[in-house]
Amino acid sequence: MANTEVKAMRRPEYKRGEKMAGSIMSLPAVLLLLAFLVVPIIYTIYYSFFKYQVMRPDSITFHGITNYLKLFGDKDFWVALKNTVYFTVLVVPIQCVLALALAMLVTSKRRGVSIFRTMYFSPQVTSMVVIAILWTILYNSSATTGLINAFLKNMGMGPVDFLNNPKTAMNSIIFMSAWQGAGYQMMIFLAGLNGIPAEQYEAASVDGATKVQQFLYVTIPGLMNTIKYVLMITLIQAMKLFTQPYIMTKGGPQNTTKTLVFYIYEQGFQKGNFGYACTAATIFFIIVVVLSLIVKKLTKTS
Repeated sequence: MANTEVKAMRRPEYKRGEKMAGSIMSLPAVLLLLAFLVVPIIYTIYYSFFKYQVMRPDSITFHGITNYLKLFGDKDFWVALKNTVYFTVLVVPIQCVLALALAMLVTSKRRGVSIFRTMYFSPQVTSMVVIAILWTILYNSSATTGLINAFLKNMGMGPVDFLNNPKTAMNSIIFMSAWQGAGYQMMIFLAGLNGIPAEQYEAASVDGATKVQQFLYVTIPGLMNTIKYVLMITLIQAMKLFTQPYIMTKGGPQNTTKTLVFYIYEQGFQKGNFGYACTAATIFFIIVVVLSLIVKKLTKTS
């Protein structure tokens, strides 16, 4: 009885020790989060109310909401926002559906599946700059150096100026981005598929369910949480589009591939309007947070 009482008295001390140990071990991550996320956000919002030229750091002047009024009256900002929304609306469902299809393909028990799994994931571990340069060559309008146009020529079709035509430039980037990013989402879907008990498929098969019915009533419900997560991270990644248009089109032709992040980079680092760039970055941050909350609300289940 005495030993039991001693253990009961020591239990709160153990809990306090565990909490302190957990706090100490999480402290480096918290400090990094504060240093590289929270503090930059605060400074970005702060400088958005100032006129700040990078090459003239001593000429900082308070402008109030002047930068915001200028931003909302800038047609280039609205063009960049429209392009970003267009890219996001198309690439998110395409990439998610493609990733799920690839995940289901590589989970099938066929010979050589591991090779295909590596092939599908390899674009994700390759530098986006390298991939953008590679696809720029593939999209080249020349039927000699552009591999896609060379194929079209052999099929009796005329060359397509993929990256220099305002009607095809953004769609070309969307296709390439969906191909490049699907491998990462595929691995997440693979983990989700492996978490669905095989007994559920066996029971559905015994009940006479077809493959399509098993997919609709077993696979999709079992992947619901995974789908929510993939949608969220794909949405955020799509909103941050920068490397592809910067490498492949420089925001052209006619600003059809200029995105919000590209616009922020252009204002801050090319034109030196750091305060104005912080204003655009603040609005961009708000848009991403609001969209994330909307997606979370829409995908929330009771």
